[in-house]
Amino acid sequence: KRTWSNISTKELERQYSPSRWSRRMSADDVIKAHVKALKEGTEQARSVAQTLLNVPYGEGDGEKLDVYIPNINSLDVHLVVYIHGGYWQFLSKEESGFMAVPLVDKGVVVVAVGYDIAPKGNMDLMVSQVRRSIVSVIQQYSHISGLYLCGHSAGAHLAAMVLSTDWSQYSITPQIKGAFLVSGIYDLLPILSTYVNEPLKMTEEVAVRNSPSKLVPQLKLSSSSCQIVVAVAENDSPEFRKQSEEFYKTLEASGLNVTMEDVANTDHFSIIEKLVDGEYHLTKLLLKMMGKS
Repeated sequence: KRTWSNISTKELERQYSPSRWSRRMSADDVIKAHVKALKEGTEQARSVAQTLLNVPYGEGDGEKLDVYIPNINSLDVHLVVYIHGGYWQFLSKEESGFMAVPLVDKGVVVVAVGYDIAPKGNMDLMVSQVRRSIVSVIQQYSHISGLYLCGHSAGAHLAAMVLSTDWSQYSITPQIKGAFLVSGIYDLLPILSTYVNEPLKMTEEVAVRNSPSKLVPQLKLSSSSCQIVVAVAENDSPEFRKQSEEFYKTLEASGLNVTMEDVANTDHFSIIEKLVDGEYHLTKLLLKMMGKS
């Protein structure tokens, strides 16, 4: 069986460079276009929703969230927490409100979480931050009838870590109804030797304790009632696709409520950018999960 451990570092770096696998444009251009699409989508969201920006969820400077609130009042409030990607070292909550564009129309609140990316933050801190952000959201929005998570790439990893939390150490046990894990990394060991780890400086021990693929028993204890969607792009790299496929199979074998979505005609970037569109497959799936379709 071909495993990552007998792939050269050079090939691993290629596999874990998503921009090199897009068929739409060059590697540099696809990243520039991605940032532009997310920023424009977020600006649009800020014009159609009421916003509460920079709401603190902890003591740290980076521990803030942006809330996108529908203009319609509803007693049946569904809330989606979005955790951004960027390889734990890039992007921020400032361009992470785009999915509110179709969702606020349907009465859904969207929360974009900020966390301390590397080199300021390390992996343990980022995981702790996103977990605390969820606790804070529940405390501030006690009237929500459904809490959902969505994360992209590194954010899908962090969302999976939220699902794998032992909540006994926290003041509250969130009931997360659904989670969309989009083009994520669930086993951190393959990236240890690559450029991705340079600012993160993870040791093997840190990578193991922060790999959702190794925490499935805890995920099952904490999130057995959560509906999980593992989504991957048709034009993600083979290793990225394998990360999703193997995590999906492990969750399914554990008896969790999980489905796999292999999204046609998308790459690592467009798979999430398209959530700005109410007619996009994953947007419709999320609304259906909430009973909002």
